[in-house]
Amino acid sequence: MKRVVLFDLDGTLTDSSKGILASITYMLKELGLEIPNEEILRTFIGPPLSLSLGNLYGMDKEAAQRATLIYRDYYATYGILQLEVYPGIAETLAELSKHYTLGVATSKPAPYAQQIIDNLNFTSYFSGIFGADMEGKREGKAAIIQDALVGLTVKAKEVIMVGDREFDIKGARENGVASIGVLYGFGNRKELEQAGADEIVQLASDIPMVVRKFK
Repeated sequence: MKRVVLFDLDGTLTDSSKGILASITYMLKELGLEIPNEEILRTFIGPPLSLSLGNLYGMDKEAAQRATLIYRDYYATYGILQLEVYPGIAETLAELSKHYTLGVATSKPAPYAQQIIDNLNFTSYFSGIFGADMEGKREGKAAIIQDALVGLTVKAKEVIMVGDREFDIKGARENGVASIGVLYGFGNRKELEQAGADEIVQLASDIPMVVRKFK
């Protein structure tokens, strides 16, 4: 019996692309690095920042941590305010919260995620906000979902993870958690299918109906 639904934040609850891309661009300029085109820049949205910096610029962990500090300084002041809630999300949260325990599981640092949820007046819907730590010791999606399972005192078989990228789906699978991929975020159907999503929805308003299909 499913009784908990975890939501990714960026690309699932909110379109945070404007703030994230502005913060990444600032960071790259400060580091004197080449700024890629928007298509490549958008691949930064979703995975841990250190992973993207390693893949695209060959940064080791120490260099990526220094770069992340620059990113976070700008993001905390400017980028965090630049986002929009996807259509249908408020109604979806209101409906699901009547029957399920809801949580946020994001690769974004937990304090930033909490601030965003508070600013959106979504706090009452969620029983826990789980994200990366500020030291970069816990940032992979699998570890964050595991943290949510412990924090909400729930078994994996009772949980559904909702997200827009392969990292959400793979993180769920690593924990034995069911998953729903969404197509309105930053991923695509092929990515979600290859990652092993149990269900895929087109719109946020489709989520409650699909959640109810899980036993």
